[in-house]
Amino acid sequence: MNAIELRGLRKHYPEFSLKDLDLTLPSGCILGLIGENGAGKSTTLRMVLGITAPDAGSVSVLGRDSYQYPSVREDIGAVPDEIGLPDCITPRQLDRILANTYLNWDSAMFYEYLKRLSLPERKAFSSFSKGMKMKLGIAAALSHHPRLLVLDEATSGLDPVVRDEVIDLFSDFTREEDHSVLISSHIVSDLEKICDYIAFLHKGRLLLCEEKDRLLEEYVMIRCSPEQLAGLPILGKRESSYGAEALIRRENLPRGIAAGKVNLEELFVFMVKGEEQ
Repeated sequence: MNAIELRGLRKHYPEFSLKDLDLTLPSGCILGLIGENGAGKSTTLRMVLGITAPDAGSVSVLGRDSYQYPSVREDIGAVPDEIGLPDCITPRQLDRILANTYLNWDSAMFYEYLKRLSLPERKAFSSFSKGMKMKLGIAAALSHHPRLLVLDEATSGLDPVVRDEVIDLFSDFTREEDHSVLISSHIVSDLEKICDYIAFLHKGRLLLCEEKDRLLEEYVMIRCSPEQLAGLPILGKRESSYGAEALIRRENLPRGIAAGKVNLEELFVFMVKGEEQ
């Protein structure tokens, strides 16, 4: 069973539309959702979580529709980009609240995460740094034995040391075969470290969804003169007074032009350039 299956998903707002989104997250994998602000990442995650109903299409999360069957949320650990807790609350108080919220809440596990992440039990949430707030949100999301984590910009704004701690938690989580992660992020280098699959969203459209290693093997960057690009089936380019850079499939690479490896950030930027060009 796949952890997530989105088919023909649509959502229309006055100034934005998500169009015919097809996306699959196999069980036991991490899928990274990449896109600029306003691309549709948060809209997609809200429909996965059952917070927002799609205008068309289907959403299957762990075999059920999370909007029609809210009980599936017991198996989902959600972490938004801003952890919204009252300023006065402490982790110890949060434990008591969530014990009455989730059927499978595990206080012992929650305190283990607090210790592992160096979070104080009795300090008020208002005294936490952004990194501490995010770590508390992740500890809470993991402590009711979810099978799926849904994370919206969970590494954004964190310093490199905290980001590494958080990324390690996600990697540990997916060591269980039936555990999966859907994560959106602007920090593409983080996703490149941990993700098995990558999806690119641009202006409400899915540009691609593929295994990360296959993507990085399938596409290459070429550097040449603008004249040499003429007639080539490139997917995006950037020109300057020093020459041109372009993204191309490895299978379409002509002889005599040197190619270099592409990283996920370059791949996304050049695909977006190709769409706009």
